[in-house]
Amino acid sequence: MSAPIRIFLVDDSAVIRRLLTDVLSGDPALEVADSAANGRIALAKLLAVKPDIVILDVEMPEMDGLETLAEIRKRQPRLPVIMFSSITERGAAVTLEALALGANDYVTKPSNTGNMTTALQRVREELIPRIKTFCRSRLTPPVALAPLNRPTAPAPVSRSGLLPVPPRLRQRVDVVAIGISTGGPNALVTLLSQLPANFPTPILIVQHMPPIFTRLLAERLAAQSPLSITEGTAGDTLHPGQVWLAPGGLHMALDRQGTQVRLQLNQNPPENSCRPAVDVLFRAVAEVYRANVLAVVMTGMGNDGLKGCEAIRRVGGQILVQDESSSVVWGMPGFVAKAGLADAQIALTQLAGEILTRVRTAR
Repeated sequence: MSAPIRIFLVDDSAVIRRLLTDVLSGDPALEVADSAANGRIALAKLLAVKPDIVILDVEMPEMDGLETLAEIRKRQPRLPVIMFSSITERGAAVTLEALALGANDYVTKPSNTGNMTTALQRVREELIPRIKTFCRSRLTPPVALAPLNRPTAPAPVSRSGLLPVPPRLRQRVDVVAIGISTGGPNALVTLLSQLPANFPTPILIVQHMPPIFTRLLAERLAAQSPLSITEGTAGDTLHPGQVWLAPGGLHMALDRQGTQVRLQLNQNPPENSCRPAVDVLFRAVAEVYRANVLAVVMTGMGNDGLKGCEAIRRVGGQILVQDESSSVVWGMPGFVAKAGLADAQIALTQLAGEILTRVRTAR
């Protein structure tokens, strides 16, 4: 049995450090190796603690999360860091900045209202899988294997009975729908900054994030892309060259009225523990646009989007997934690829070009 994952907690609240220690220590695969009340203390301890992962508070006295993260990245560029942030305007803004500076992911703190037991359960369900994902090699030591001669573009293994759509049979694309999660903010910057302002279809995005975070993410993306990018509002009419990001806490669906398609938002129960959920959006575009859909599943944990991709393939739409080597976590795209639903697996830096090629086909 491998040694447990060593976790270093950095938070100025003794209460939070104790709560996190209790939550994490309940899993035999995890060990809270040490803790620190601010970044300065954490950096002084870092070499001695030898953590496998750092849980880093965003707002701390003396040396805050951003300063600490920047220094950790200088000293140990590959050490996984998960930000622990509050659901506030400042907390969201700083967290997005931390992700841009190289944090691997984030989890939001329990609020001061509501049931603390429920809040801690949410933290447990969100934090522990992330820790294990980023420290997978500690849980499953690598096994030496003979080298394989791999083809440059392996065909997906079909488990669904659906075959990739030949290029000559591709339908016109009238909408692009994107599902993304862990690693999403930086990946979306890369993708959207490469698309032109006169992009010929609407683009709809579900990024797993809470309220406030999605609005600030839309603003950051708009500042780094030629496209018009906003957080979605119920009743918005879709038109080419506009990007809508599903608001945190709300599912994004669609309603067709004649030739116009409008956004619909709802608070229906979470799907795949997510709201917004990719599956909800993908089912909606399949129903409204039928075969004229291009779905893109990008980096993220879990399998949200898999059932939605099945719906899109049933109506004849196209599906692209981000490839494993360029994904922070090849969960969401991996499930779709392994189910044989993807027309192609594309590297992040090549994804915009592939989308443009397919969107311009039959135009």
